[in-house]
Amino acid sequence: MTPSDRTLLVVDDDPGYRELLCSLLKPRHARVLCAASGEDALEALGRGGVDLVLLDMRMHGIGGLGVLERLAERADAPPVLVLTAFAEVEDAVRAMKLGAKDYLRKPVDLQELTALVERHLGLGAPVAATHDLPPDFVAESPAMRALLDELARVAPSEAPVLLSGESGTGKEELARLVHRWSPRAARELVAVNVTALPDTLLESELFGSAKGAYTGADRQRDGLVRAAQGGTLFLDEIGDMPLAAQPKLLRVLEEGAVRRVGEERAEPVDFRLVSATHRDLEEAVEQGAFRLDLYYRLAVVTLELPPLRERVEDVAPLARVFLREAGAADKQLSPAARERLEGYAWPGNIRELRNVVTRAAILAPGDRILPEHLPPTLRAAPAAVDDAGSLADLERQAILAALERHGGNRTHAARELGISRRKLLYRLKEYEQ
Repeated sequence: MTPSDRTLLVVDDDPGYRELLCSLLKPRHARVLCAASGEDALEALGRGGVDLVLLDMRMHGIGGLGVLERLAERADAPPVLVLTAFAEVEDAVRAMKLGAKDYLRKPVDLQELTALVERHLGLGAPVAATHDLPPDFVAESPAMRALLDELARVAPSEAPVLLSGESGTGKEELARLVHRWSPRAARELVAVNVTALPDTLLESELFGSAKGAYTGADRQRDGLVRAAQGGTLFLDEIGDMPLAAQPKLLRVLEEGAVRRVGEERAEPVDFRLVSATHRDLEEAVEQGAFRLDLYYRLAVVTLELPPLRERVEDVAPLARVFLREAGAADKQLSPAARERLEGYAWPGNIRELRNVVTRAAILAPGDRILPEHLPPTLRAAPAAVDDAGSLADLERQAILAALERHGGNRTHAARELGISRRKLLYRLKEYEQ
C-alpha cells in the first residue's frame, strides 16, 4: 500500500473541532473520513479500509472508551490516537490498556499530532514547497523547513494559531506568513503588540470606544479588532495581556462580535486570530496569571519557533540578508567570522544577529568582515559543533536527567531546563521513535 492509499478516520462530536482537524489533515492525506459520534465511527470501521483513527474520548452515546472496547475485540483493528480536553489519568491508563497508541490533550499540539499521524501512516512529504515565501525569508535549516511544513497545513484553515518561542525568533514574520498563505491574504493583517499599549488604553484600542465613554473620548473609535475585519488579527506578547482584559477578548472570540467600551450593543466581526508569546502559557495558567478558557481558545493550533542556536544553517544566509539591509551587500563574511557567528549561542536570537551584522558592516572598512569587527563576546565564541548527533545526545541526556531529578514531572523538568513543556513533550516523542 502506498501513502496515497492511506485512510484516516477523525472521530469527534464537536462539529467545529472535528471540521478543524479534518481540514488540517486533508492536505496531508489522500483520504480523511469524519465521524460525528462513536456509533458513526464503528459503522465506518465496520466497512474496513481505515488505517488510523483519531478518537475523541468524551462524546454523547458511545464514547471513546466504548469505541476502544469494541475495537479490542477485533484482530484487524487499526491503531488509535486518543484526544481529550480532560486528560484524566484513569481514562488515559484504561485507553492504553485497550490498545490506544497515544493519548493527546486538547488543545492539540499540531507538530506532535502530525508527527504521530505521519509515523503511523508512513507519510512525510513536505507541502510548504508549494507555497511562495517572501523575499529574503530564510529557511535553510531542517528545523525551519519542518516548521514551514506545519504552517503550510495550518494556514488555509480558520483555526486560531498560537506561536511560541524565545524573544527575537521571528514570531511576527511567521504570523505574516500564516496570513499570506490563508484565504484572507487579500485583506488586512493588523499587528498589535500587547505590551506596547498601556493597560488603561488596551481595551479601547482593541475593541473601540463610544464617544464619552471615558475622559478624553471625544469621538467614537472602532478599535483594532474591527480593523481586522475579513483579515487577520495578530496579538503579539499575548501572555502579557492583563487579566482584566482577558475575559473581554474571550467573549469576542466566543460570540464573534465586539462591543465598544461604553456600549451595550455588540456588532458582528470576522477575523482570524494569530497570537504569539515568549512565555509558557501553561505555566501562567497554573500560576493564575492567564485564563485557562482563553488559553484553550488561543491554542487550538500551536507552533513553536526554534531558537537561532538550533538553526545554525540559517545564520550565514540571515547575515547576508542583514548586510543587504544595511546597504553593505558588497561585503562578505570571512570564514573565521562565519565560524564565530555559527558557534555563538545567540541568546537574543535573530534580533541580536541583525544588530551584530549591522555593527560589523559599519566597522569593516573593506569588503571582508573579520572576527575583529564582531563584538567581544563573539570573538571568543567556540566554533560550531559539527557533529549534530553529539549535540542531540547531550540534549537528550540533559532532558532525561532533569526528568529523573523531578520524579518524572515534565512541567518542573521543562522549567529547570528553560524550555517549554510542549518542546519537552516533542523531544520525548522523538526519543520513543
